Amino acid sequence: MKSTAAPQKEGPRINREIRAREVQLIDSEGKNHGVVPLLDALSLAETAALDLVEIAPNSEPPVCKILDYGKFRFLEQKKAAEARKKQKIVEVKEIKLRPGIDEHDYDVKMKAVQRFFEEGDKVKVTLRFRGREIAHQDIGYRLMTRVKAETATIAKVELEPSMEGRQMIMVLAPR
Repeated sequence: MKSTAAPQKEGPRINREIRAREVQLIDSEGKNHGVVPLLDALSLAETAALDLVEIAPNSEPPVCKILDYGKFRFLEQKKAAEARKKQKIVEVKEIKLRPGIDEHDYDVKMKAVQRFFEEGDKVKVTLRFRGREIAHQDIGYRLMTRVKAETATIAKVELEPSMEGRQMIMVLAPR
């Protein structure tokens, strides 16, 4: 029969879970006590009616702090939630064009592209060729070059115009 290893719990080790013989101790006021035997650190934490929490387990000896573990976990969760809130997920928006696009339609599409860049999103410009239009790829390439030139101040080209089947694709990212 195989013996199963004890499951690792998430988060820092506290009180009797700490495995080191000696620890670098910081008390509840933030005062450094230096290297202290684990049993002494545990008794100090017990007299203060707080927990001994392993803050830096990889250092030699591990750094432990006397604090309220429940409050510590709450503050860590709050910090993580704040970091998640500040993250911006970059989306890739797609603009579809045709080689014979009218001037007004082109302007409307370019306004949409500009709005996407202001929101911080990437833009995938897709130029679709239908039927015999595929024979005039130079028209499509000129249109892509025009898009690139007009967005040069607010965007950088992440993927140069290239053919994929019957469509030409270019990806732009905000500066």
